[in-house]
Amino acid sequence: MSTTTPVTAPVGDLTGTPGDGTPGSGLPGELRNARSRRARSVLSQTALYILLVVTALTFAVPLYWMFSSAVKSQSDIYSWPINWIPGSPTWQGFVEAWRTAPFGRFFVNSVVTSLVGTVLEMVLAVFSAYAFAFMRIPFKGPLFVLILGSMMLPGHVTLLVNYITISQLGWLNTYQGLIVPDIGTAFAMFLLYQQMRQIPKELLDSARIDGAGHLRQLFSVILPICVPMAVTAALIVFMGKWNSYVWPLIATSTVDMRTLPIGLQFLQSQEGYTNWGAVMAGAVIVSLPMLLLFFFAQKKIIGGISAGALKG
Repeated sequence: MSTTTPVTAPVGDLTGTPGDGTPGSGLPGELRNARSRRARSVLSQTALYILLVVTALTFAVPLYWMFSSAVKSQSDIYSWPINWIPGSPTWQGFVEAWRTAPFGRFFVNSVVTSLVGTVLEMVLAVFSAYAFAFMRIPFKGPLFVLILGSMMLPGHVTLLVNYITISQLGWLNTYQGLIVPDIGTAFAMFLLYQQMRQIPKELLDSARIDGAGHLRQLFSVILPICVPMAVTAALIVFMGKWNSYVWPLIATSTVDMRTLPIGLQFLQSQEGYTNWGAVMAGAVIVSLPMLLLFFFAQKKIIGGISAGALKG
């Protein structure tokens, strides 16, 4: 009786040489690829973090310098090398800024124009967004494109026309002259329109069956759903009006009608370029309200912009 002797392969055939294509050679190659991918990932993440840090410092350093200079003495401001930390903090800059320029009046003007302008613009935005989203109106498509096209035009294009208009109406150096020309922008309307398009039409059909007209559908069905987006749009609009500089500068010529951004320029013209402590204190007074507003509402603002960009 014959026996069969099993054939034993050479050891080298089983283990193989890494990367030579023989059995067993794939594992080391995969490990090298995994390590290479991991190294590239670490490098890309490190580069991204460095870029983010540099970008953050680009914005943070000027803000820190403004706040620190506002409480520095004149000797600290002009010292060399630079004193990043105030040696002897003082509030004298704020006292001089408040005494030199009527910041109380500037603050009232900014609050009135920003609040009233935001309310009026949001009212127009809500009604126009509802009309474009749910109503049948002639030439709705071309009208919508035309309104959105106005967002592409620089605001300075209409400065001369708006100035002539309010001058003929006798609105120079008035609240209505500061507010009315700036309430017809399309930004808030576009955000609300994008939100309203996501609402199921079955909700409106049910409301119509119950006898609801357009106003009742808007206030009872649509607006409660769009409140988060409306709040976001209102915050963005308010910040834009608060920081407006060119139009208030053109539409007003008296100090008692100037807003905070113009008030900072007025302070600098009074104090000159030598008293940087007072000028920086004025900059803090002007920018602090918006910095606080953005700090507490940044999630709503960023979320609203992202939602408006993604929904279509």
